[in-house]
Amino acid sequence: MSAYHHGNLRAALLAAAERSLRQHGAEQLSLRELAREAGVSHAAPRRHFPDRQALLDALAEAGFARLDAELRAALAAAGPEFEPRLHGVATAYLRFATEDAALLELMFAGKHREGADRLVAAAAAAFGLLDDLIVQGQKQGVLAPGDPQQVGIVLFATLHGIATLINGNLVPPHLVDGLVPAAVDQFIRGSRPD
Repeated sequence: MSAYHHGNLRAALLAAAERSLRQHGAEQLSLRELAREAGVSHAAPRRHFPDRQALLDALAEAGFARLDAELRAALAAAGPEFEPRLHGVATAYLRFATEDAALLELMFAGKHREGADRLVAAAAAAFGLLDDLIVQGQKQGVLAPGDPQQVGIVLFATLHGIATLINGNLVPPHLVDGLVPAAVDQFIRGSRPD
């Protein structure tokens, strides 16, 4: 990695932190080490991140923003119909959750801390898309009426469970492509109106 010379130190530190997170996990993240990697003084990162927790929160917030963007792109690419949109969102979520498992874990852990209002808001944006999608399925008669949030939790639990199995090496990653359609189809069958 070449030394940081100019530009946006905050972005450079976040990029380096994300690489470190993927390679070594959150416990190994160090502001001092990131400063060394960026070629700046060990005090320079403190202008952007007063402490390690602020760095972790910024990393988690950036993760939620990226997840939101990837889910929105999947929705846009799928067109207006509910079922292709649900397949697109499920695929995008599982791709994110399995390719960035350490980041996802950090994202979920961070939003439950007291004072993590920005993370809660960032998470709400991404997961609000699932609620909106469930409402669309209900309006189109594909899904039974009911509390969209509760139905969305069942969908999320299914997708996140698959990601957990893959990330825990209990299911080979190459099976994810076949699991997405099976999971979505079973979810739709189980959620159809009577």
